[in-house]
Amino acid sequence: MKNYSKVFLLQLYRTMLQIRLSEESLVKPILNGEVRCPVHLYTGQEAVATGVCAALAKSDYVFGNHRSHGHYLAKGGDLNALFAEIFGKHTGCARGRGGSMHVIDPENGMMGAAPIVGGTISMALGSALASKIRKDKRVAVSFFGDGATGEGVLYESLNFASLNRLPILFICENNLYATHMPIRECRVNDNIFDIGTPFGISSFKVDGNDVLSVYDVSNKAVAACRNSEGPAFIECLTYRMRGHVGPDDNIQGTRTDIRPQDEVRQWQEKDPIVIFRSYILKEFAISVSELDQIKTDIEYEVKEALAFAHDSPYPNPSELNRYVYKQ
Repeated sequence: MKNYSKVFLLQLYRTMLQIRLSEESLVKPILNGEVRCPVHLYTGQEAVATGVCAALAKSDYVFGNHRSHGHYLAKGGDLNALFAEIFGKHTGCARGRGGSMHVIDPENGMMGAAPIVGGTISMALGSALASKIRKDKRVAVSFFGDGATGEGVLYESLNFASLNRLPILFICENNLYATHMPIRECRVNDNIFDIGTPFGISSFKVDGNDVLSVYDVSNKAVAACRNSEGPAFIECLTYRMRGHVGPDDNIQGTRTDIRPQDEVRQWQEKDPIVIFRSYILKEFAISVSELDQIKTDIEYEVKEALAFAHDSPYPNPSELNRYVYKQ
């Protein structure tokens, strides 16, 4: 057993639980139409964002995708601003212009997210190149799903990053489904991490539902990047508990069971938060009351953030063209 501090373990738990409770609180507003933009919930994948971002400094860069609420929160993003953005309000992190799939917080290193598959990989690459030129030791992280491994930009970026020994982590969150297509139907070889090997990139496959495993591998990879020994490719095997978009996989108005119920149940038993809670209660001097208090505190924060989003104004139509360009 490694010598993790109690403070560190509680912070990991808090981050994962904040992501989970935040995401689950959005289910009702999505279903009743209060949230009008597409929302890709991160429920089930919390250990990936939490473990990776715990290894980063505030000044490091993170680039997300369509399912990036977890990345935003794990990197220190403001919960009020996140909820306001999802509700399309002016107080949101993108002034209500972006919605769920365009969350951003540059002050905390969350440089943005976008729904285009693989769309931010090259942006993370550019940031890593800038870091190397400036010699500022910043690391860039590109989060993407297994579906993005079919995009050419990933392979071009792997090659360029390897040639130039750029400080970048390629993090593939393999949740076994590309939208609604199971990985077995779109890949002959499901060991995604192998794609980094031909480019001479250090590549790893970890249990993406084990936050400490994710952290340990990410921490070593980040250290290598800071020492000009990067890049690295990490495949995190995980599973989304909610639908591809929205709370369930209700396709075109008719409920369609695209995932076997036995498969879903098996992954529910691997819930990253339940597993981590059980582990730290058993192995470390942490009490049930401490963890319950963390949950109570987060529930209050989430309630307040929802109220903030509801009470915030929508963007003024007269300002439609503001924030399009840097002013």
